[in-house]
Formats: sequence, structure tokens, C-alpha cells
Amino acid sequence: MMIMIRRAATAAAVLALFPSLPATTAHAAAEERSAAQVLPIGVAVASLPVAVEDRAGYQRTSFKHWNAGDVPADGCNTRAEVLLAEAVEYPEVGPGCTLTGGLWWSYYDEKAVTPAGSLDIDHMVPLAEAWDSGASAWTAQRREAYANDQGAPASLVAVTAASNRSKGDKDPFEWLPPSPEALCRYGAEWTATKLRWGLAVDEAERDRLLDIAAGCGGTEVEFTPAP
Repeated sequence: MMIMIRRAATAAAVLALFPSLPATTAHAAAEERSAAQVLPIGVAVASLPVAVEDRAGYQRTSFKHWNAGDVPADGCNTRAEVLLAEAVEYPEVGPGCTLTGGLWWSYYDEKAVTPAGSLDIDHMVPLAEAWDSGASAWTAQRREAYANDQGAPASLVAVTAASNRSKGDKDPFEWLPPSPEALCRYGAEWTATKLRWGLAVDEAERDRLLDIAAGCGGTEVEFTPAP
């Protein structure tokens, strides 16, 4: 069984709403997906580099978000583009990319959510955790790319505000989704995000991911290294 987010590529979903926009971004996303690597979850976790985390110097403002998104001409920022891409029922899109109505599924806690304002967009690997794991050495431009990453469905996910705020900046050793059905997917997507961005894990985090992998036989991790 391969764990995948069942959502269209963000750019493609936005272009469906705004068909007059150029398709360059959607084509680039398709090319990136074609270069994806797929590993069994245990192999994927074991391939992550292990390092001691260091949060010295971290500021949330070191990761610029939300920016103009993958399709700047649509008037929607990254948050709104993710919401459009993940909608189970599409909202109405008004001036200034105001979203009205719509329906979303928060897989962390298995809840249907409406309206859009009731959702948070979670960074699968939180910004502080990314900083600890290697992003402190990145340029400001790469940190912005990370914080607004729509090139991989796992990077940003619409979830209930309660689950996102419960998670905070915790890694899987410290926090896991409350729904047992979410565990294999979450472990796979956390691992995929760290592999995509070349981020390390600490020992406790790695051991918890290996524990998850042991109970998720057949789960595969799909990732494409970030540009």
C-alpha cells in the first residue's frame, strides 16, 4: 500500500478555477512529480541523516510566508491555494481570493471542516523543527521556498486549528495525530518532507519513526528532492 494525499497538484487545481492563467506552473509540477523517488517506509526512515538539533537563533520570521503562491496572477496567497487544492467541495472564490463555503477533511483527527477560516495550514515539518534540522544554514530564499512549498502534497496540509495548535512545533517523538488511522500516512509524509528538503532527525525522532514503520508494513514514502 502506498500512502499518498488524494489531492490534485495545487497549480492544476488553481488553473481549473482560473483557466486564462498560463499553465507553466502546472507543467513544472508535473515534471517534478515524474522525478519522484519511492521507498518502503522503513528504508526511507533509515536513510535520514541523524544529528543533534539546535534551535539557537530561530525566529518564525526567518521563514517568509504566506507569499503570492504558485500562481501569483490568481490573487491567492499560498494558504488560499492550498485550501483550493485540498477542498472536498470547492468554495466560492470572491474578490481578493475570499473563500466562501466549501468543505475540507482534516485527516489528523478525521473531521469534516467548514468554513475555510476554521482551518489551519500545517507545515508537515514545522518551521522551528526545520530550523533545528538543517534550515538554519539555508538562505532566506530557500527558507521562503520551504515555508510555501506546494511542489509536494505532503509539505502543507489543511487541518483543524485544534490539531495544528496541539502539534505546535513538536516532532513525532513528542506528538502524533489523534486518529489511529492517520498514523502510517503521517509517518510517511513526515519522512517524505525531511527527505525532500535534506533535513536531519534526532535519535528520539528517528526511533519513533522506526516504531511507526514497523507497524505500517507495505507503506511507501514518495518524495522528490526540492529544487
